[in-house]
Amino acid sequence: MKNENLKIKLENQKKESGVYKMLDKSGKVIYVGKAKNLKNRVSNYFAKSNQDEKTQLLQKNIDDFSIIITKTETQALLLENDLIKQFKPKYNILLKDSKSYPYIYISNDKHPRLGMFRGKKNKDYHYFGPYPSKYAARDALVLLKKIFKVRQCSNSFYRARSRPCLEYQIGLCSAPCVGKISDERYDQDVELVSLFLNGKSTKLLNQVSKKMKSASTDLDFEAAAKYRDQLISLRTIQEKHSSQFTSDMDVVSILKDAEVHCIEIVFVRSGKQIGNETFFPKNAKKDSCERVLSAPLPLYYLGKNTPKEIVICHKLGDKILLESGLSTKLIHKPKIDKKLFLETATLNAKENLKQRLLLKYTKTKQLEGIQKTLALDSLPEVMECFDISHTMGEATTASCVVFEKGLPKTSEYRQFNIKDITPGDDYAAINQAVFRRYSRLLESKKEMPDIVFIDGGLGQLNQAIMVMNSIGIDSVLLVGVAKGEGRKAGLETLITVENDKVKRISLPPFDPALLLINHIRDESHRFAIKNHRKKRAKKRTQSSLESIKGVGVNKRSALLNHFGGIQEIENASVDELQKVVGINYKLATKIRESLKK
Repeated sequence: MKNENLKIKLENQKKESGVYKMLDKSGKVIYVGKAKNLKNRVSNYFAKSNQDEKTQLLQKNIDDFSIIITKTETQALLLENDLIKQFKPKYNILLKDSKSYPYIYISNDKHPRLGMFRGKKNKDYHYFGPYPSKYAARDALVLLKKIFKVRQCSNSFYRARSRPCLEYQIGLCSAPCVGKISDERYDQDVELVSLFLNGKSTKLLNQVSKKMKSASTDLDFEAAAKYRDQLISLRTIQEKHSSQFTSDMDVVSILKDAEVHCIEIVFVRSGKQIGNETFFPKNAKKDSCERVLSAPLPLYYLGKNTPKEIVICHKLGDKILLESGLSTKLIHKPKIDKKLFLETATLNAKENLKQRLLLKYTKTKQLEGIQKTLALDSLPEVMECFDISHTMGEATTASCVVFEKGLPKTSEYRQFNIKDITPGDDYAAINQAVFRRYSRLLESKKEMPDIVFIDGGLGQLNQAIMVMNSIGIDSVLLVGVAKGEGRKAGLETLITVENDKVKRISLPPFDPALLLINHIRDESHRFAIKNHRKKRAKKRTQSSLESIKGVGVNKRSALLNHFGGIQEIENASVDELQKVVGINYKLATKIRESLKK
């Protein structure tokens, strides 16, 4: 580790897909990579053992890193490719060559052909891409063949033709090799393919529509029918894949926390995210996000080629003035495809703002803040937090996360499947989870935490206090973390009970102690939801027969094959159940009773 700041960034990294950039002391990008799990992947670069020679050399030159979160792994892959081209990082030359990504090209032959290619490009060809995989590129070629019928055969095969091949017979090629289509019309089809691959949907649809009307006017009904079929296919594709037709734009999001603003700008070209920039404006502590965003936008784009559209997260009061100054259109309520990019920008802004605040308030300051706030004799070494998650009482789970010296210790995280309670009873759920956790620690004579946070109000806290008193533990400080007004982050209230007196503590949103407590609480919430969703999914896909002892895989299959479905089995009598091979009277009675509960 280079310093404490780098360690804090690593420990609090997101487990999302995205791209990471390794930087040297001068801030130059020396390596770009993609990851399904950013936290795990980036952390590997700072492990001291089991690294190859090239990675060790890279490690010696890393001074910092930055990340860009993406919605999908495919977006991460394409963004990595663009960033490698943009920065040409020193250590990417042998590790990842951007030429490995497939492109679709249009050749410069008399009758241009479509194909897929990797490697060094031919300067006379037109290339489109890159595509995330060869399969994606091939799927696109199949689609183009069906709609435009432009040839995809090799030049040697094309030159050797004396009659149309099978592709023409089944309607996938217009056979320019033997003159089944005029050169002029073939070139028009190639032009339409180029428009399609460039994502210019409106222009493409207009051109096809004009050609259809023109052919109809000239009484060329065969050509008109062909253009009609193209138009129908293209409109269908546009409806299914509207994001393919997104124009060039910049997407701007701004967030504020602890009197710090973060502006995130995501650059989108031809519907593809190609990079981003992050800013932390100064002298804006008391200003609103709208006011802060209005000021730097014209300055940022001064002297630059602005895109046709800028998508923003807030409606600005001086929008008309800004649009005239920027010569671009501002959109603050984007539709589906553009909205996805705005969500990505907001996600990155949230992560960068969190990292900024974590670096501003180091763990030591945060722990000292908790010690002072809760009047502890020493810094809290181990802190734990409980949270309950369920959906209308279904599949209730509890989480217990553990933080040691202010950092998460995931190996000690625990989850509890809550049983035998009234659905939706959070008090009973907290009671059960706290009892199971600390009675086990007591039995195994393990160390108790210094503080236990309970996500909830006084009711949940009282349940935890009651449990700890019943098992004889009085060395642990119990603290409730109640949500603030409007459930807004940063307005939480801490609740403690001492000598039957309830004490409520409200801290300012930017207080170091509250930032760490919120981090612990958010982690317990994330862990609880994750496990709840798994349990809920399993329950909804699990057959009710699986819970009956004595009914294994073979007997379940026999029952389902005999009756045709679980509903029929539930309605079957004991006598009917016994007709299934392997089901005797005792087991049939057991099945009947279990399914009727």
